[in-house]
Amino acid sequence: MKSLQGFEGMGRYLDWYPVFLREMLHFRRKLLKLGYLFSAMVVPVIYLVTFGLGMGRNVQMQGTDYLSFLLPGLVAMSSMNNSYTWVASSLNLNRLYFKTFQVLVQSPISSSSIMIGEVLAGVVKGLFASFLIMAVGFVLARNFSITPLFVTVLLLNCMLFASFGVITGMITTSHEDTSTYNNFFILPMAFFSGTFFPVDRMPEGLRAIVYLFPLTHTNIVIRKSSLDIEALISLAVLLFYLIVFFAYGSRLIRKYSE
Repeated sequence: MKSLQGFEGMGRYLDWYPVFLREMLHFRRKLLKLGYLFSAMVVPVIYLVTFGLGMGRNVQMQGTDYLSFLLPGLVAMSSMNNSYTWVASSLNLNRLYFKTFQVLVQSPISSSSIMIGEVLAGVVKGLFASFLIMAVGFVLARNFSITPLFVTVLLLNCMLFASFGVITGMITTSHEDTSTYNNFFILPMAFFSGTFFPVDRMPEGLRAIVYLFPLTHTNIVIRKSSLDIEALISLAVLLFYLIVFFAYGSRLIRKYSE
């Protein structure tokens, strides 16, 4: 009897796994299509060719060649785009059109488990896109390297924007609305958060706004070789955003009543 109760208790901790597995099965079908692989790489590679190879090693940025400076920013941007977009679009479609999310909510799974499953699925998709860019980086950039701090902040970034994707997928009233959120939040972050040039080169007034963007703090830490005060502050900001987004996303799922 005790072993049965223990098994049931362990099952509660794994309630997120069916949600995660379902998304991974969908993702596996996407991977079998070459079009998906190219679409995951096309935008970062265009930026890489246009800016990185265009200026290449002739321009110095923060003590290194521009290509080596640009690549971590492209990795951060790709992880943001793919973690966020996949979760937001998938959840929006499942909720408004396929009506499969309603079945999921009615199942004996807690809202936090649904949130964990969706976020982890977004993390996998964000990491997949990031690894494609990193593979290109190792070939093209002589100073590009990956540190434990790089991996840590990359995981944190994927979790953060996957959580934001859940929020968007839950509050939008049509599939077109996801593009609106993308244009107002994701696109500005991609260009103004230090991906292509350091934030400290911006005008002071704009810089104060840009430091509110979570991707700005990801770009700060992902280019660090070791922890310093600036990196610790940015990590704290990222953790704060993650906790807020995760808690709010879980609350939206728990209060869902469509």
